[in-house]
Amino acid sequence: MLNVQNVSLRYGDRKLFEDVNIKFTPGNCYGLIGANGAGKSTFLKILSGEIEAQTGDVQITPGQRLAVLKQDHFKYEEDEVLQVVIMGHERLYKIMHEKNEIYMKPDFSDEDGMRAAELESEFAELNGWEAESDASKLLTGLGIDESLHQVKMAELTGSKKVKVLLAQALFGQPDILLLDEPTNHLDIKAVQWLEEFLINFENTVIVVSHDRHFLNKVCTHITDIDYGKIELYVGNYDFWYESSQLAKKMAEEENKKKEDKIKELESFIARFSANASKSKQATSRKKLLDKITLDDIKPSSRRYPYIDFKPNREIGNDVLFVEGISKTIDGEKVLDNVSFTLKRDDKVALVGDNERANTVLLQILMGEIEPDEGSFKWGVTTSQSYFPKDNAPYFENNDQDLVNWLRQYSPEDQTETFLRSFLGRMLFSGEEAMKKANVLSGGEKVRCMLSKMMLSGANVLLFDEPTNHLDLESITALNNGLIKFNGVLLFTSHDHQFIQSLANRIIDIRPDGVLDKEMTYDEYLEYQGVNIG
Repeated sequence: MLNVQNVSLRYGDRKLFEDVNIKFTPGNCYGLIGANGAGKSTFLKILSGEIEAQTGDVQITPGQRLAVLKQDHFKYEEDEVLQVVIMGHERLYKIMHEKNEIYMKPDFSDEDGMRAAELESEFAELNGWEAESDASKLLTGLGIDESLHQVKMAELTGSKKVKVLLAQALFGQPDILLLDEPTNHLDIKAVQWLEEFLINFENTVIVVSHDRHFLNKVCTHITDIDYGKIELYVGNYDFWYESSQLAKKMAEEENKKKEDKIKELESFIARFSANASKSKQATSRKKLLDKITLDDIKPSSRRYPYIDFKPNREIGNDVLFVEGISKTIDGEKVLDNVSFTLKRDDKVALVGDNERANTVLLQILMGEIEPDEGSFKWGVTTSQSYFPKDNAPYFENNDQDLVNWLRQYSPEDQTETFLRSFLGRMLFSGEEAMKKANVLSGGEKVRCMLSKMMLSGANVLLFDEPTNHLDLESITALNNGLIKFNGVLLFTSHDHQFIQSLANRIIDIRPDGVLDKEMTYDEYLEYQGVNIG
């Protein structure tokens, strides 16, 4: 068990959280959420002992082992992949090396023999004989081929290094597992494998993630950093979000129709309690949900941007014709004879392992690069707006304030009041609107790009990984805004819920051709044999 008692942390005059008292118990998975800068990663570092809180302490049941997903992807460059995974169990790894050093001695003494016997006994207790096979299973489950298990980390790509460090954290059944954004850089099969691993994990998990589908699948509780406090709620992310939004409405309306809101919230709680029976972890959770009262649910102080794409013109039947497009870059044939047609009701997700192909296709369709072969034609009623994966060129060496940055993309010479109100809806209010474009964070740049797209009034929107760098609040707002959009979508994303809620058609560009299916993302995964549970 992990017991947090009276923990507080401030940076100067800024309070992150204070007087935090939480018990994290075995058999549960806790999703740690909060706005950007709220202190999620900092709280994990306090739990792991990497930094100290200013008050209070963190207690771990004696003898229990805590494992952390490491973020330094270049720490183990000269080490073999399999050994890096085993390093996740520090004590076991030390025993293995000390044991080997003793056996390598040319003058093996009686004292060495006694020490070796002690180490062998502890090695067996820690399941040391299964260490390499267990590590290999974790790597294989995450998609690291067995041929790479003996190579040095320096030989792996960045995404594979992430998987090895994740396997390291999972190795040896730790009693407490701390995971900060574990799904970053994982493909859908690796994410699905991790979901199943955590659902069946019998010990304590605390996880930070911006992937709502992942949080909904694995979490039994939500730990919310808000109002300078950390509150614990039973249920997954959707339960927390819906109930907090209802509570916020009740707080805003006070006594106005309060009884109706109370009935709505009570009905919601009952509905979620019933749905919890579908989850593998639900036995205890359902009992807890049944006991929730209105006082247990508090409104959130989160700010959600207002995202609303309104086309200036209704789209016609002819949207896009793509015929035989091929493109080779740096000697690699990225696109090979790609053909498809878009219709006026299409919401298309470009999926699959070849992310470069998806990006190159979008760049060709937006005229940024030319195809080697083939052609495409946009319908005469269409207008396009594009969100590139790399938005740096829009902000680099640009010292304009955000009002003037946005003005250059406004179709008309809008007043400063209009532009400021527009930026305010995207959470750039007051002095925030006078920030320089070249000093923005990743999330702020994305919100500016979305503002630019909304101003365009386009009826075809093309997005290349728009949820990267966004917090949960902005992802939710963008998702809801695109659900309401009545034009055509062509997009890529790693966010399962984002794709599932938007796409009615899936295009997978493969080396052997284009797989084009009119179906939802979950239907497509089932078609591909991926168990989405």
